[in-house]
Amino acid sequence: MTIFTKIVNGSGAVPSGRLLAFGMWLRNHQVLVRRLQWAVVGIYAILLIVPVLMPLPGLASHIWNNVTVFAQFVFWGIWWPGVLVSMLLFGRLWCGLLCPEGALTEFASRHGRGRAIPRWVRWPGWPFVAFVLTTVYGQMISVYQYPAPVLLILGGSTLGAMIVGYLYGRNKRVWCRYLCPVNGVFGVLAKLAPMHYGVDRAKWDLNAATHSHEHRFNCAPLVAVKNMESPSPCHMCGRCSGFHDAVALQSRSPNDEIVRLSGRTATIWDSLLIITGLMGVAIGAFEWSSSPWFVEIKQMLAMALVNHNIIWPLQATLPWWILTNYAALNDVLTVLDGAVLLGYIAATALVLSVLISIPLKLACRVTRSRGGQPFFHLSHALIPLAASGVILGLSAQTVTLLRADGFALAWVPMARLALLIAATTWSWWLGTSILVRKDGGAVQKVAASLLFALALVAPVYAWVLMFWIW
Repeated sequence: MTIFTKIVNGSGAVPSGRLLAFGMWLRNHQVLVRRLQWAVVGIYAILLIVPVLMPLPGLASHIWNNVTVFAQFVFWGIWWPGVLVSMLLFGRLWCGLLCPEGALTEFASRHGRGRAIPRWVRWPGWPFVAFVLTTVYGQMISVYQYPAPVLLILGGSTLGAMIVGYLYGRNKRVWCRYLCPVNGVFGVLAKLAPMHYGVDRAKWDLNAATHSHEHRFNCAPLVAVKNMESPSPCHMCGRCSGFHDAVALQSRSPNDEIVRLSGRTATIWDSLLIITGLMGVAIGAFEWSSSPWFVEIKQMLAMALVNHNIIWPLQATLPWWILTNYAALNDVLTVLDGAVLLGYIAATALVLSVLISIPLKLACRVTRSRGGQPFFHLSHALIPLAASGVILGLSAQTVTLLRADGFALAWVPMARLALLIAATTWSWWLGTSILVRKDGGAVQKVAASLLFALALVAPVYAWVLMFWIW
């Protein structure tokens, strides 16, 4: 039997002919894929470096007549929202085919020292910690507004990827697997992708001897392909497609992994990234600049400081690479501003984490699910709402830039509302689907479902505040 025979995995999904053929096409055209990656590297370098060499844009600057504004629109208006959407639709296809950091770190690894990967690099908390630190630091230096912070954060990440690639592994993407600031986010969102590389383990074992001379593949992101069940770590590059006649790009239910597989694979770091990171820190980072609460807190603290003759926090500034400082454009954050910014994001993350976690924990108790694993599993049902929130937050920059250039975009509020309702409904459906598989009677399961719905209220309300009330 060949790879074009239907392969049925544990979820019952079967590969469509077009998906399977595309996977094989990718495997057979890796040279073309490499050229595409280097083309993206070139575009990325231009958008990253050229704006820093140009004067800051003025009031008459637009997307079509100023390279800095154009680069800003491409990075934050199209690139990053598009990448996140692609994770939901195609898994980590971006990582395997287009990501400039992935291509550069693998290139550096190919010509580097090839050292063993140290234990500190393999610490599972890096995806959460790196995402939080990068998100908060980006707000402190206004990464969405100015080119120098973009070069510092994105360029610094790229430099780190190359250094790690040069030091560790051989032809591997060690940075992508363990240290990339968005690796965790990409992995979480890919759990909803309606396609993945399915592996038939029985066929793998059966054909291992007869295919002993088969061309070996290099899995750059260090995935144990034979035992791969989730597309979270897979970069969808196609190199393994057809191996031992047992690996095929195939369709699947976007709900299957969350409801079934995550019961065994969910971890505390997943829960922290989803709840505290994507639904806490990210919301605080997106909304602080438009929040009247931020202004009220800052004014209250300023009055208290003045009353105690402590003036310096209201006047002191820091270099732009620590805290936003563009005096020529009247855009300067004082030490007080920076302290309130950090406090606002931290408080938002804490409050939302508590308001989300308590109903989830109660839902687990109602269904007599003890221990941390049921909670971690149930938190995966929040991924659609978490993903839509980050996409909405990033797309706010898209809308701002387009409106500044005269586009009306009257349809945006309804589109945002539709996305938020759809994502909330999807998350509730996933949560309910998980809970009905637990122990307990119908009454307990209905109560648990209602408790899960309660966990969705706080993050939804936060987005309502940002887009429709403030």
